[in-house]
Amino acid sequence: MKSILAVFLSFISTIILAQSNVPKDYFNNPLDVPLVLSGTFGELRSNHFHSGLDIKTQQRQGLDVVASAKGYVSRINIQHYGYGKALYVQHPNGYTTVYAHLKKFSPAIEAYVKKRQYANETYEIELFPEAGELTVAADELIAFSGNTGGSGGPHLHFEIRDGSQRPMNPKLFGIKINDNRTPIIDGLYAYPLDDDAHVNNSRERQKINLIPLEDGSYIASEIDACGNIGFGVSSVDQQDGAPNRNGVYQIEAELNGDRLLTLPFNRFSFAETRHLNQLIDYEYYSKNRKRIQKLFVENGNPLSLYKDVTNKGELHIQDSLNYNYTIKVSDFSGNERVIRVPIQGMQRSDIPPKKEEKTDYFAQVNQPFAAEANGMDIYIPKGSLYKDTYLDIEFGEDKVKVHNDHTALHKNITIGFDVSTYSAEEKEKLFIARLGYGDRPNYSSTYKKPKRFTTRTRTFGEYTLASDVTPPKIWPTNFNDGQWISNNNTLQVKISDDLSGIKSYRATVNGKFILMEYEYKNNTLTHNFSDDVVNETENQLKIIVTDNVGNSNTYEATFFRKKS
Repeated sequence: MKSILAVFLSFISTIILAQSNVPKDYFNNPLDVPLVLSGTFGELRSNHFHSGLDIKTQQRQGLDVVASAKGYVSRINIQHYGYGKALYVQHPNGYTTVYAHLKKFSPAIEAYVKKRQYANETYEIELFPEAGELTVAADELIAFSGNTGGSGGPHLHFEIRDGSQRPMNPKLFGIKINDNRTPIIDGLYAYPLDDDAHVNNSRERQKINLIPLEDGSYIASEIDACGNIGFGVSSVDQQDGAPNRNGVYQIEAELNGDRLLTLPFNRFSFAETRHLNQLIDYEYYSKNRKRIQKLFVENGNPLSLYKDVTNKGELHIQDSLNYNYTIKVSDFSGNERVIRVPIQGMQRSDIPPKKEEKTDYFAQVNQPFAAEANGMDIYIPKGSLYKDTYLDIEFGEDKVKVHNDHTALHKNITIGFDVSTYSAEEKEKLFIARLGYGDRPNYSSTYKKPKRFTTRTRTFGEYTLASDVTPPKIWPTNFNDGQWISNNNTLQVKISDDLSGIKSYRATVNGKFILMEYEYKNNTLTHNFSDDVVNETENQLKIIVTDNVGNSNTYEATFFRKKS
């Protein structure tokens, strides 16, 4: 009973400390529906921590999104990818709320945005209204939920940021989500951390067998080890009403009752978010699609999430001594899963050495690296890697293998190709491609000089030069050439490109620019007649679509509408 009480008090004290000076009753729910999540704050995503709550919208679009508190719209960002249509509201208390993947804005904000989109003749736009231009009251309608940008389904992405624009966990502010479910443990792993360390007769990562107990906790099979070791845990959480496997709130590690590390997801900065690749076992994730959170802090890891760190979270195991290691995985509601790991210190001298594939190319974290051959070159700036690494590099006749995607990159590296032997016409259609499944070339942003093409990338892999001579395709979906479409609310066409991808598009009616929204997930361009810029009976539509190497296609059609 005393042990349970101690655990509870420890968890509550951590929550109180995290919530100090955070207003609890200031922000309201941004949706008038029961709050069910598809994504939690700090959830581990590809190369970043999730910066807010993903709130389900009952598989629908168009739900009312309201301002969580009074303030003014300080930023509006519309992009094809990422957050899609997003609003930022600045509040008098210094915090900012963010609402993303929106379908459209409230009428006043929509009119404000459309005026500037038409003035700039662009769909993608970023605006910074002055403090008095678009004021909003608490619970005032500001937008409608949607699925724009890099959204995998209809939902509202909601954030609360501090005065330095660092995302904070909205649950700290009293945003309540029903959660009576205990986190799920997917696996426990042990890591020998130096040349002399070993775990269970091995110097390699070891998966540790876990035995579930009746109280919901786990006991690990006793391990024998010696030297500096660390642990990692793969875990997820689920909230009420949703099957989604979300991120947990907090992980704590103790050795013989003394705290080694606490990892609460309360706040982080965007400048550090890519260092998630140091928090997880990136190689294991790239091969197995499961994220192991390492409970030790490696050199060069600047993440501010860690608290109460002793000895970098590492365990120094000595021969003939016994140790008890404990991991507590918690969600924000206090549901907790405990893992206990008995460790027997045992020095062994017959452990096989750790496997290390050495190559002719060795890149160091704190030094730039360069290599070239056969008219191809690679440059890796200082600080691009997370640790010193032997690189698997192969220069072929027309392609270069630049290591493999099991190793994470923090900064862009540069890959270059000599193109001096190509004609000017050939170079127009050439681009640098990363070879994907089945050696399919995928466009990588290509910077062209007369004799050399380069690309900057944060993904290792095979790269080559590819040529695209086929223009994009354009075809209508809700009208035909010569048709009366007075009852249509929209004008829609599909666009696609077979290789280098869509770079730009432009649409006019009777020679006048019209706004078309590009939804890349279904390759659709849509014009809303509610923009009230198409006012003639007979209308000449012209759409020009250009791919990333300059191939373009033009679609023209005539349509008729009754004058409004």
